This record gives sequence, C-alpha cells and structure tokens, in this order.
Amino acid sequence: MTVRPESDSAAATRCWCCGGGFPESELVRLGEHPEMGVCLRCARWLRRRAVRQRDELRPSVTGMLRGGVHVVRKAVVRRGWHERGALGVFLRWLDRYLP
Repeated sequence: MTVRPESDSAAATRCWCCGGGFPESELVRLGEHPEMGVCLRCARWLRRRAVRQRDELRPSVTGMLRGGVHVVRKAVVRRGWHERGALGVFLRWLDRYLP
C-alpha cells in the first residue's frame, strides 16, 4: 500500500483558474481532462466569458442585451457598489440570475 504525499492531495483540490482550495464536491471536472478542476465560481465566470465570445462571433438581439448587462456589471464592480451594505447584497443576489 502506498501513501500519496500531502502536496499531491492538496493539489488535487485546487481550482485551475483561481488557485483556491476547494472540496471535491465544489469542483467541476473537465470532460477529457479530469485532472483539471474548476471551482463553481470560476466555472460560472468561464461560461459568461464563452457566451460573450460567441455573441461577438454571431451577433444577435439577445447577444446585444447580454452585452448591455456585461457593461452594467463592469461599471458596478469598478465603482465597488457590489461591496456596499444592503445595496451590495441586492446586487450580488441579482447577479446570480443575470446572464
């Protein structure tokens, strides 16, 4: 019986995007590359980024609406509104339901 070194087991639960440590249940494994795990937060960010890139390649009305949401989201983050008391709580809640 062999014992895996501590560093290997810790590396297995690291997000490949942000580098944070997460339990296995909070990582999304990538199909043909199960060694790669991305945390749920980064997976959501990657999905948004992929949709934005697809919208740029194939413009549509819904893509323009999603682009508007992205511009507003960027402005909110730049101004730090998402970190302000009740307003921040509301904005973070709303963000979960926006594309």
